[in-house]
Amino acid sequence: MTIIDICHAFSDDEKCRELLERLRWPAGPECPRCKTRELARLTAKLLYCKECDYQFSVTAGTIFHDSHLPLLKWFTATFLLCESRKGMSANQIKRTLGISYKTAWYLCHRIRKAMAGAHKPMLDGTIEMDETYVGGKQRGGYGGRSKGNKEIVIGIRQRGGDLRFFHADDVKSGTLAKFVQENVSTDVDVIMTDDFGAYPNALKRAGHGAEKHKTINHSKKVYVQGDIYTNTVESAFSLLKRGIMGTWHKISAKHLSAYLAEMEFRFNRRKRSDLFMDTLRHMITADPLTFEDLTADFEKKAS
Repeated sequence: MTIIDICHAFSDDEKCRELLERLRWPAGPECPRCKTRELARLTAKLLYCKECDYQFSVTAGTIFHDSHLPLLKWFTATFLLCESRKGMSANQIKRTLGISYKTAWYLCHRIRKAMAGAHKPMLDGTIEMDETYVGGKQRGGYGGRSKGNKEIVIGIRQRGGDLRFFHADDVKSGTLAKFVQENVSTDVDVIMTDDFGAYPNALKRAGHGAEKHKTINHSKKVYVQGDIYTNTVESAFSLLKRGIMGTWHKISAKHLSAYLAEMEFRFNRRKRSDLFMDTLRHMITADPLTFEDLTADFEKKAS
């Protein structure tokens, strides 16, 4: 599907709503409150439930909730975010769709929230794990794994499978162990890391013995030793950094996790022919994101 196909197939809101209804209610429309299917259609947009006296549309209670933006523009923005390997900035969306920057920024973050809510199966097989640092320029006084004024991103990637990105506060063994426990299957074949000292204890705390841990000695400038390497996860870091530098240019620590979720979602589905439809399916079933919640104070949001 191309952007031309979308403009032809979904040229008005009615056609867009027909698709969203099929994605949200495959068995037919149902009331979001009482789940009954005994509904009356008031207009092409509005449905009415007699059981609980409730009027609603297909976008009620979803990422699209309370949006006055035409659905074709929603669909176009979604397609652009799906098909741009390094993402697309809100400024570019603004220029492409002819909307304000505030609307474009809010629109992109709502799509990212739906992406972040996608189901993530446990990783298994051969796993690579590493960390990288993104953000402002490194200033004097920091070295090794000290973050300085940068932000830490942990990457876990299954060879031939999915990727996970996490915004972390530190690279202590307890932090690393938590990410492994929540995302890596206990029957994994092997976990590859570099020679950073926190990894052995982290994997042990996560329930993985030394026999499942293989290390490549980056400190001695060894990067490949047979099938032992972390190049696969590092290539994902490279794509992320090209997105930050070449597309988004500047990302706040507050919203970094949202951008990581977008990059991860798109990367894991890069070979799917139904990427656009799959993204819409997540958007029509995701909970709303209000502008107030999106712009809430970072500390309050984290608590």
